[in-house]
Amino acid sequence: MRFQLLGPLSVTDGRDVVMLPPSKPTALLAALLVRPGSVVSADRLRDIVWGEEHPTTAKTALQSCVLRLRRLFAKYGIEHQAVVAVAGGYRIDADADTLDLLHFRRLVEQASSSGNDSELYTLRSALALWQGSLLSNVPSDLLHRDEVPRLAEERLRVLERVCDIELEHGRCREALVDLWEVTRVYPAHERFAEQLIEALYRTGRQTDALAEYRRVKGHLRERLGVDPRAELQRLELAILRGEDLGRVEAARRPDAPTEQTAPPVAQDRQTSPDFPDSPDSPDSPNSPYSPDSPYSPDSSASAERNGLAGPVPPPPPPLPSVPGFTGREHEVDSLVRLLTTERPGGGSERAPLSVLSGAPGIGKTALALHVAHLVSGHFPDGCLLVPLTRPDGSPRPAEEAADELRHTLHAGPGTGRGRVLLVLDDVVHPDQVRPLLTAYARGAAIVTSRMGLAALVATHGGTVHRLGALGPEQSQALLTAVLGRERMAAEPTAALPLAHACGHHPLALRIAAARLLTRPRLRLADYAEWLRHDPVGRLSLADDPRMSVPQRLDEALRRLPPALSEAHLRLASSPHDPLTTARAAGLLGLPEDTAEQVIERLLDAGLLEEGQPGAFWTHDLLRAHARRAAGSSAGHAPALLRPPRHGEFPQLDGTRPAALR
Repeated sequence: MRFQLLGPLSVTDGRDVVMLPPSKPTALLAALLVRPGSVVSADRLRDIVWGEEHPTTAKTALQSCVLRLRRLFAKYGIEHQAVVAVAGGYRIDADADTLDLLHFRRLVEQASSSGNDSELYTLRSALALWQGSLLSNVPSDLLHRDEVPRLAEERLRVLERVCDIELEHGRCREALVDLWEVTRVYPAHERFAEQLIEALYRTGRQTDALAEYRRVKGHLRERLGVDPRAELQRLELAILRGEDLGRVEAARRPDAPTEQTAPPVAQDRQTSPDFPDSPDSPDSPNSPYSPDSPYSPDSSASAERNGLAGPVPPPPPPLPSVPGFTGREHEVDSLVRLLTTERPGGGSERAPLSVLSGAPGIGKTALALHVAHLVSGHFPDGCLLVPLTRPDGSPRPAEEAADELRHTLHAGPGTGRGRVLLVLDDVVHPDQVRPLLTAYARGAAIVTSRMGLAALVATHGGTVHRLGALGPEQSQALLTAVLGRERMAAEPTAALPLAHACGHHPLALRIAAARLLTRPRLRLADYAEWLRHDPVGRLSLADDPRMSVPQRLDEALRRLPPALSEAHLRLASSPHDPLTTARAAGLLGLPEDTAEQVIERLLDAGLLEEGQPGAFWTHDLLRAHARRAAGSSAGHAPALLRPPRHGEFPQLDGTRPAALR
């Protein structure tokens, strides 16, 4: 269990979140958590809970409040998080695993000792822990006056450093997203204003930069009666003169020694190492990334001269091949255009991103790998496959994937900061990939997921391809590519019935073709007839459990919350085709608005498809699988689980903890 202080005060087990009601015990808990491990005096607690004009009975009432808090802990199964009574007050012990504030501080500390790419990713992960208005459900004027500004300042320092790193790396447009928002919330914060004006000017928006300076100057004079600080005034003068601001000097961390500075980093098209005709390209003798430079990421000789040589990690592994890939012509053409079209803004533009979604086994990974091979020449830093789920189907934390990427990319031909293509495979939640997209913003990414990942598209843009079953011609082409033309020509009329028995499903077609290859005397027509009697159970290979349609579908259901999995089995095994919201409500015994939410979540999980508006259907293999599995769940009306909250992976396994039901 974990306390969430960086937003409304709440308790979470990682899946479900309990928002504490505005009350005196909630205020008492917040007062202890903002000073974790420290003794908070009884007088201070009474002031926080009842105000500075607290009643004469407040001493007894405080003890009662502590007792209510302990009962609350027992209700949610967190008795070990005891409120400890000590001489003169109380304290609550916590660590980075049980309190998000301490987790935030640990990430910030880790970031301060890492390289820029790692630092940016780690700081972004820390900022992602902030989930709304601080302590908005805590009724204490004293906390909002004294503690909330102090905590907010910690976030602002981290955000300022994030924007510094973005500017250092020429990601001015990425920095603008954060800077527009924070300068409106904190209009008198001159450092953020300076960063915003600089980012606007470096992206060619001189007029907007000057207008922003005028806004800041007017606000400071009107509200505070002062002029902007000297740095802002010098920046305005440089913009008015049209001066080249030069490279962005690396901003020092607060704990960095003063004599240590980072090498200058190219930040626009005229000085970007992504453009070979640039005066400061990697081939230029004056470039900080030239082979003779001590900062060159590729120069082992220069590393040895500077005493930095170490063991060289193995080169990145090649992408897996996709033998016999056929079909998906429209998607292939669209993805190739997206990934190979030169971006006008160079490295400062948002990286190309495409999301491939669809049902289990529908061919998302195969399409991503096929396209990655086609465009590999456009990504000199490499093309990398990064699985975002473990073999058991559980999601990998973003930190783990980032560590793997850093190790692999630093072994490649470049630094990992340039044109790298990431194939982020089997993503469960947008939060798994957002930090990776930020850390490797100059490259591109293909994301595959059974989920729709609409929240990722909303924040990062990109194209979306939802994959369905293959068409009849594409199915026959796939069978021909695997079995060979001679075998197919021997039974020209059997290919279509076989493809139909497989539901034109790519995984099923490959399994069927592999079985036929190992049994050369088996006729296609006989095999198709045999499959029709049990299309799900017979589509598996004995020597590899991963090559199994029932196994893949079982694993997909295990990722869903139990109630949603049961709802899928009921709906998919019903005779209604197409399915409507009204029919779903009747089958599930739920109100229509709740049934509509169930359908939306099944659509997002790739287990339903939408035809005409309001009409939904389930793939034949999913229907056959549901009919086999539905018996064990008959007679249980599922209760709708709430939509996933920020930072959760709702489709993990499980049973909801009894304490949070």
